[in-house]
Amino acid sequence: MSRGTRLGVVLGALALVGAGFFTGTRFAPSSKRDQASQAGQRYRCPMHPGYTSDKPGECPICHMKLVAIGAEGTAAGRRILHYRSPMDPKLTSPTPAKDAMGMDFVPVYEDELGEQPVEGRAAVVLSPGRRQMLGIRSEAVRRVPLDQTIRTVGRVTADERRVHHVHTKFDGYVEHLYVDFTGKFVEAGAPLLSIYSPDLVATQQEYLLAYRAQSQLAQAADAVAQGGEELLAAARQRLLLWDISPQDIARLEQAGEVTRTLDLHADRSGYVVQKTAFHGMRVTPMDALFDIADLSHLWILADVYEHDLPAVRLGMNVEVSVPYLPGKSWKGPVTYIAPTVDEKTRTIKVRIEVDNRGAALKPDMFADVFLRVDLGFGLALNESAVIDAGDRRLVFLDRGEGRYEPREVTLGLKAGRFFQVLAGLEEGDLVVTSANFLLDSESSLRAALTSMKPPEPRP
Repeated sequence: MSRGTRLGVVLGALALVGAGFFTGTRFAPSSKRDQASQAGQRYRCPMHPGYTSDKPGECPICHMKLVAIGAEGTAAGRRILHYRSPMDPKLTSPTPAKDAMGMDFVPVYEDELGEQPVEGRAAVVLSPGRRQMLGIRSEAVRRVPLDQTIRTVGRVTADERRVHHVHTKFDGYVEHLYVDFTGKFVEAGAPLLSIYSPDLVATQQEYLLAYRAQSQLAQAADAVAQGGEELLAAARQRLLLWDISPQDIARLEQAGEVTRTLDLHADRSGYVVQKTAFHGMRVTPMDALFDIADLSHLWILADVYEHDLPAVRLGMNVEVSVPYLPGKSWKGPVTYIAPTVDEKTRTIKVRIEVDNRGAALKPDMFADVFLRVDLGFGLALNESAVIDAGDRRLVFLDRGEGRYEPREVTLGLKAGRFFQVLAGLEEGDLVVTSANFLLDSESSLRAALTSMKPPEPRP
């Protein structure tokens, strides 16, 4: 055998040995891994049951954490009853399958078919990865001091009990005005106008005659003297009833002659808020010549909506402020609640009385009104946990390990960012405060799906 032939044989033998070595080292471990995977635990995607793996990880489709599959068909301690189509819940299968569009059937767990605690809602179970993706947070229901602040708008107005209307008790003519413009401040007893009246002149003459006669008959018989006193008293009483002051009557006695005009005086101090009297005009008892208002004490008429009315009560303290005086406020009690509702604004008038020393408040101003209600201690629920379903209010209880249960609750008044809990929850219950609307959608969908009875499997 030549040298070249021997070299070729040697190289061929080495090639066969190398091929056998590489073959053994490549395929032998693979068969061992297959045996190990068959004997060990396997994992699957909770959303795509068709995908399985022999080690923990994430689903390459939805990136959810894989869950362990036991020999009896459970996943993370939950028993799978059957699988259904994600598009048509009526299509079910006892084993993982795909629909006509190639979508994986989703599992239906035994705990999802239990009794629904709330009609139209079902319990929801989420994996840790999905809970983190949704950003679900929970907060405990606790017992705290509650107070409610009702903020509304009011209008400043004069106290109707402190508004005085000035009239004459006789016909006459205005000769002179002492108060000649609206808004003027007058002191009690100050003259308002002087008036000429034929009836007043005649009554003065009668009074002077009776006054002189009483002086002359003072030494006469008792019966005659008494008659003169009674006549004088009757004339004096008529002048007083016509609002002629005792000072003017005393001057009439001293002067001994009739005065053509007499003055009308203010009964109380205040501002002239309305004036209809003018120089030279004829006046009758029907005419209101002046309206004088005492503005040292005012009313605030606030508008309270119907749903806030149960919190308002007589005597409760209220704080009032006006925009043009920041940092300044007035306090006063609620003294009146209107018995009727304004049909246009659907509000009820509530009256607050405040002192107005310094006259900072002016009638017809708009004011901010704060009615603070002390509700005492009670169960408080964060407003973000409440789902308003129209005819009812719902929350989701956090039962732990990713299980969330819907619960219908009865709520009272709103105190800041909290609701007063009247029924449905107990102190210490964990309720979902974020992503609860997504939970509500999932719960509604699951309730609708589980209410559909799957068809009986064919033999």
